[in-house]
Amino acid sequence: MQYRSVIEFELRESLRVKEAVIRSGVAALADMAEIVVAALNDGGKIVLCGNGGSAADAQHIAAEFVGRFRRKRRPLAAIALTTDSSLITAVGNDYGFEFIFARQVEALVTRHDVLIAISTGGGSSNVLEAVRAAQDRGARTLGLSGGDGGQLRALVELCYCVPSDNTARVQECHIALLHALCECVDAAFKKRSEDPPS
Repeated sequence: MQYRSVIEFELRESLRVKEAVIRSGVAALADMAEIVVAALNDGGKIVLCGNGGSAADAQHIAAEFVGRFRRKRRPLAAIALTTDSSLITAVGNDYGFEFIFARQVEALVTRHDVLIAISTGGGSSNVLEAVRAAQDRGARTLGLSGGDGGQLRALVELCYCVPSDNTARVQECHIALLHALCECVDAAFKKRSEDPPS
C-alpha cells in the first residue's frame, strides 16, 4: 500500500476544507467570540458539550479557558460537561443517555452563561437536550457542526457548519476554529492582565 499517497491525500483534503472555512466561517466565529467575551466580562461562564471527538474538544477548550491558551491572563470560567464519569453514568442510567448534559445544564447554567454545543452532524440527542435546557435558563447558545448542521443549526442562536460531511475533516476544523476562538478571548483579556495593580 502506498501510505505516502494516502497521507498526502488526507492532508490536502484537510487543507481544502479549511480554505472553505476561511471563506465562509470567519464572520460567524467573530460573532461567537463577541458573545463569549461579553459573557465572561459579565461574570458568566462558558459551558461546552459534545460526544466522542467533540467531547475531547469540549474538554480541551475548557482547559484552555481555565488554564491559558498562549498568553498569561487570569483564569476564565469554563466547564466541559463530559468529564464526570460518575455523574454521566448515573444520569444515563436513571434518566437516559439523552439527558446526561441537560441535567448538568439545569444544575449549573444561568442566564449569564454561554453553552457551546459541538456535534459533527448536528443530530446528537443529548447535545440538543442540553441546548433546550440552556435556553430554558436564559443562557445564550452557540453551535459547531458540519454539513447542513442537522437539528442543531436551527436550535441554537448561532451555528457554524463546516462545509463537509466527512467527520474527520469537520472535527479538524472544529478544533482549529475553537483555537481561533481562544486566541480572540486571550486578546480580549490580555491588556487588563498586564495592567499594574492600582
